[in-house]
Amino acid sequence: MKTVLITGCSSGFGHETAKFFLEKGWKVIATMRSPKEGILPKHENLRVIALDVTNEDSIRQAIAEAGPIDALVNNAGIGLLNALEGVSVAAIREVFETNTIGTIAMTQAVLPQFRAKKSGVVVNVTSTVTLVPLPLLAVYTASKSAVNAFTESVALELEPFGVRMRIVLPGLAPTTKFSENAFAKMAPVPDAYKPTFDNVLAGFQNPGPVTHARDVAEAIFVAVTEPTSPMKIPAGADAVMWAEKVGMK
Repeated sequence: MKTVLITGCSSGFGHETAKFFLEKGWKVIATMRSPKEGILPKHENLRVIALDVTNEDSIRQAIAEAGPIDALVNNAGIGLLNALEGVSVAAIREVFETNTIGTIAMTQAVLPQFRAKKSGVVVNVTSTVTLVPLPLLAVYTASKSAVNAFTESVALELEPFGVRMRIVLPGLAPTTKFSENAFAKMAPVPDAYKPTFDNVLAGFQNPGPVTHARDVAEAIFVAVTEPTSPMKIPAGADAVMWAEKVGMK
C-alpha cells in the first residue's frame, strides 16, 4: 500500500484530496497547521499531523513523523485579492512564504528519500490564473507562477533519479473556504481601483463553469498515479476551457 502526504488538508482541495486517496486504497498523511478532531472522518489508513510549511522546524518534524512516503502533494496555500497599491509588503511576503517558499521547502525535504529509492512524485497545486492573468491577483499569480517555473526546472534535475514532478492547475472554486478566506482577509481596495474590483466581483458571482474540489482531487490522483501524465494538468471545467484556449500542452 502506497502513502501520500498532502499539505493543507483542513478544508477545500486538500480535504477532498485526502478523502479521495483514502477511497482509492492509499495511506494518507493529512497535514494542517492546526489539526482538530473531526476535520477528516476517522479511517484506519489516515494519519493527521501538524505542519506549518513556513516553518523549517515544523517541516523537519512532520517529515520525520510521516516516515517513508511515495508521493507529496503541495496544496497548502493562501489567496490575496487586491490592487497592488492596496497590498502591504508584509502581506506579499506572507503569500510568497506559504505559496512559493513553503512548496519549495517541502519538496526539498522529501527529495533525499525519493532519490535514494529512485521513485517518488511531487505534485504542486497552482492555478489557472498563471495561464490567464486577472486583475487584483498580481501577487497571488506571481507566487503561483514561480511554483510553475520551479517545478518544470527541478523536474529536469530529478529525472535521472526516477522522481516525477507535476503541476495541477485548478480554476475558480467559489464554494471553497480558500475563496472565502481570500475575500475575508482583504484590505480595503484603493478608491481608484474600485471599478475594477466591482467588475472582478461580478465575474466571481456569475462565473459560468467552475472548479469543484473533487475535480482537483481527481486531477491530483492522475498526476500521482499515471507516469505518462502531462507536466501540467488543468482541474475543473473552467480550467480545462482556459487551458485549451491558450494551447497548454
